[in-house]
Amino acid sequence: MRARNLTRETDLGTHLDSAGGLWGRFMGLMGRASLAPGAGLWLPGTNGIHMMFMRFPIDAVFLARPGDAAGGGPGAGAQRVVSVHRGLRAWTGLVPLVRGAYGVLELPVGTIERTGTAVGDLVVLEEVPAG
Repeated sequence: MRARNLTRETDLGTHLDSAGGLWGRFMGLMGRASLAPGAGLWLPGTNGIHMMFMRFPIDAVFLARPGDAAGGGPGAGAQRVVSVHRGLRAWTGLVPLVRGAYGVLELPVGTIERTGTAVGDLVVLEEVPAG
């Protein structure tokens, strides 16, 4: 899966995993040693995260429901950024419930800064063909 910021014309992640089930959302990135550039995790259907048992810091981008922001225009199906959190520290970082969030992208530290992603931007999640 790929996450593209349509507003800034940048890629947030080009190799994202998705954790849609309860167990996948609970486990998140726990157990991983790091995130490679371009990697990340999409957690649909959640509006809060924790950093317990994490080994490394992350950036987190919270998104609204698909289509809530575009109104059928060129960004139809895109998701509006409702909150950004830079450099959440392992073990101590906590993001309480984010109002209006439908899911969160967990990304390598520096992704938000590198892409200029801000609240109000439109992000589209796309399946990437295998191979």
